[in-house]
Amino acid sequence: MAHQADAHLPGARLVVFASAELTDGFSLIGAEVHPDADPGRVEEVLAQLVKDGSAALVLLESRLSRPAGPWLSRLRDEGGRILVTELPPLTAPHDYAPAVDEVVRAVLGPEALA
Repeated sequence: MAHQADAHLPGARLVVFASAELTDGFSLIGAEVHPDADPGRVEEVLAQLVKDGSAALVLLESRLSRPAGPWLSRLRDEGGRILVTELPPLTAPHDYAPAVDEVVRAVLGPEALA
């Protein structure tokens, strides 16, 4: 089955922006890692992914997702061949609150995730 998925996304990239400690594990599985990246680096790489026409799964440590830069906002709004999702920080996984939580509360009310 993995072979079929590869046929649909040839050359898909796994790109990880996170602390050096968190990216260590991802580098072991062959991910393209950007340890201790800042929001400017995130925007630079996202812009290049779009310009290259790359298919990618981008894992972004939550501290880098707010406020979202122009390319991050665009990719979140458009969807498509570049999927961006957040990772909780390695040092504080219980403090993690994904951006989608805000949308759920806005639509369903503040008690929706209680």
